[in-house]
Amino acid sequence: MRQLRGQERAITANRQTSWSFADAFVAEDEALRWARERAREAGLPSVSPGTGGALRVLAATADAKAVAEIGTGTGVSGIYLLHGMRPDGVLTTVDLQPERQQLAKTAFRAAGFAGNRARFIPGRALDVLPRLADGGYDLVFCDGDRLEYLDYLAESLRLLRPGGLVCFEGVFADGRTVDSAAQPPEVQRVRELLRAVRESQDLIASILPVGDGLLCAVRRG
Repeated sequence: MRQLRGQERAITANRQTSWSFADAFVAEDEALRWARERAREAGLPSVSPGTGGALRVLAATADAKAVAEIGTGTGVSGIYLLHGMRPDGVLTTVDLQPERQQLAKTAFRAAGFAGNRARFIPGRALDVLPRLADGGYDLVFCDGDRLEYLDYLAESLRLLRPGGLVCFEGVFADGRTVDSAAQPPEVQRVRELLRAVRESQDLIASILPVGDGLLCAVRRG
């Protein structure tokens, strides 16, 4: 990597400080801290506070009543989504590991959400999503297998109402997405996803530089 000089060093440092500040700006309560700790113990990644805060704002902006989540984990992202949703909103969350969903249920209760606010479906996302209602969702959040991200996009376009949002976590792939060196298939799939979203006539998209990159797109009416 070439040496950074003068202004380049200042810009890089300022951006890193700003990103850290954005994460620190979002205060997390005991339920979120508990869910994060369970994720760490299980060796699972969880969304950053900045990403969680963005999801909460997006769910609130969409006045979301129905949200689908791919990748329950231990409930960190789900808590943020539920906080942004309408009080009568229901989160449908899918994960391959039922034991993770049990942890998420505990976290949701600790966060003060009634049991009927979340529907937990264990199973592979691409087996579950076709069973969900066409046009029945205000927001779809994808945080599953990056190799399946393009397939999630196709399902999301079917699931979303006009004006609904789809969001993909981790599109920076720890900086590998823009690295010109040879990359593994999951990073190549993320690049394909980005191209597909950018070129789609059905979507209005942007990447939010929070966490590991949050790709957001609105389905045109």
